[in-house]
Amino acid sequence: MEPIRYRHEWKHAINYLDLLCIRQRLRAVAEPDPHAVGGKYLIRSLYFDNSADKSLREKIDGVNLREKFRIRYYNGDPSLIHLEKKSKRSGLGTKYSAPLTAEEAQKIVDGDLDWMLSSGRPLVQELYCKMRYQGMQPKTIVDYTREPFIYRPGNVRVTFDYNIRTGMQCTDFLNPDCITVPAGDAPIIMEVKWDNFLPNIIRDCVQTPGRRETAFSKYAQCRIYG
Repeated sequence: MEPIRYRHEWKHAINYLDLLCIRQRLRAVAEPDPHAVGGKYLIRSLYFDNSADKSLREKIDGVNLREKFRIRYYNGDPSLIHLEKKSKRSGLGTKYSAPLTAEEAQKIVDGDLDWMLSSGRPLVQELYCKMRYQGMQPKTIVDYTREPFIYRPGNVRVTFDYNIRTGMQCTDFLNPDCITVPAGDAPIIMEVKWDNFLPNIIRDCVQTPGRRETAFSKYAQCRIYG
């Protein structure tokens, strides 16, 4: 389980007009994510937390060192599923990832955990320990649409996330008929991530006068109904 290096990250809550303007500027200098279909993809994640809502509380309280677990797949295709752990430290982020089959993901959702210890995947084993001994469990589904752009110098990634929907307390995330509802009045979220430097050309593209950096969390937003 090799970690990706810690990366810088900006988040801004923007409106639809901002999206149109910034998207147009980015199209002139950046490239679309090659995995996107028609310039975007649909993301479905299942987030984990314990009975005390540790991950949620740490996010709301702005704890300096925190982590969260989720299972994720794209465009309704369960043939490629990943277990992910995102960690934050002093405003920098990193992500660990491990593959799961649809059968394994469903077993986790169903509470069938014993196989995880012998999986040979350290991240799966870590989730097992936290589910078994810290009470971590599937909490809610988070659905949204993402438009991604890539600028290779600086390994920059700019994304727009919108149409954020919550499964409330539903955890059957492999069920395409699982009902999700709009997560309140969620804004459009622009995220900018980079390694050691943010090129000026991208910095200029994403400038939005009057918009401030935010600590918006899609998981926290999707917990507004419980």
